[in-house]
Amino acid sequence: MTDPPPEHEAEALGRLLAALPPPPESWVEAAAALPQTRRDAERIVELATADETFRAAILDDLEAALRGAGYEPTPPLIAEIRARLEDG
Repeated sequence: MTDPPPEHEAEALGRLLAALPPPPESWVEAAAALPQTRRDAERIVELATADETFRAAILDDLEAALRGAGYEPTPPLIAEIRARLEDG
């Protein structure tokens, strides 16, 4: 038995994906917000690296420090910042 050509696999995969129900709206919104969340986290971590006072504020109370810097402390943003700070 031979494998089907790749274009047939892609067509079959397309049919399977089309049969799935649409994703929940919250998933779509989270996916759409992800690029901005990552850019914001990058800016915030860069600022925390350059500014010891801001870094201390973030380590003391991340949510308050974000609000003070003009950011909404959403769960995805908080998680992204914490992950970046742990990695760095």
